[in-house]
Amino acid sequence: MVEWKGIVGTAYAADEFDSYAHALRWSGWRPAFIVLHNTAVPTLAQRPNGFTKQHILNLEGFYRDQQHWKAGPHLFIDDKQIWVFTPLTMSGVHSPSYNKTALGFEMLGDYDRDEFNSGRGLRVQRNAVAAVATMSAVLGLDPDTMKLHKEDPLTTHACPGKTVVKNKFVEKVKELLAERHGGEHLDLVSS
Repeated sequence: MVEWKGIVGTAYAADEFDSYAHALRWSGWRPAFIVLHNTAVPTLAQRPNGFTKQHILNLEGFYRDQQHWKAGPHLFIDDKQIWVFTPLTMSGVHSPSYNKTALGFEMLGDYDRDEFNSGRGLRVQRNAVAAVATMSAVLGLDPDTMKLHKEDPLTTHACPGKTVVKNKFVEKVKELLAERHGGEHLDLVSS
């Protein structure tokens, strides 16, 4: 059996996640980009209060005991918080072509059906934008390098769903980076 990497299992508000991520030390694995996913199941309706600690522990059992993977995605993001799952400083399992090179962020919802630009979906989107902006700043990543799971050539499903429009999402990440850092981060990335 493959050795399980463990989980962090802690939830943060977006500003708390930013502080948490900026305090991390990167000594071995260093991701080159971020891959954005959606859970599809559960949907927003199936988790009316977002993820709980028990949901996260259930996901750990699913990935470790049923899938027999060594890790899972790095983050689970809902409309209230950002859950750190697989430690961000270790490679995770989330996308066949990108596991060794990218962070994997799962957004709660089925964005083939759930609305992404209003209601709870918009709140999930805002937390996801904040998480991507934070990790772009921490790692010096260009937000344009972010990929959607469906861009993985070894993936056959349309994750994170048709209502997630990549260029609009990336623009929101860049706007937040400029707001937080006065644009200096974007200048460093593009040079």
